[in-house]
Amino acid sequence: MNQLTLNLPETLYRQLESLARSEGVSVGQYALYALTRQASSAYRIQAVPIEIQAQEKAAFATLLQNLGQASETEVEQALYEREIVAPEPELSQELSSRANKKRYNEGYENADQIRQAAHGKAGTETA
Repeated sequence: MNQLTLNLPETLYRQLESLARSEGVSVGQYALYALTRQASSAYRIQAVPIEIQAQEKAAFATLLQNLGQASETEVEQALYEREIVAPEPELSQELSSRANKKRYNEGYENADQIRQAAHGKAGTETA
């Protein structure tokens, strides 16, 4: 956490002190609360105009068309070669195990088998 030192006019300090006392917190805690509330109120969500939405949808559709199609084997290979990361905190061990079991029950035990299948060597044993 960062530290900020402020020189406040006496009247503002007394007002913060009174408000903090009524909330049962310290002046520093109340000031932090007030600053947080003020800063967060500055964020505004604005609707995107319909014309821009249509342009973005068209650009996305064009992008998808230009990407082409990947075979199921190519998709599987890419998925197996992806970086392995720690599961999200809310993902239980049981759910993670079920997902891994399903993945391995699809016929591939590891990424080497997927690579072999992608190169037309399906069924070849791996080391």
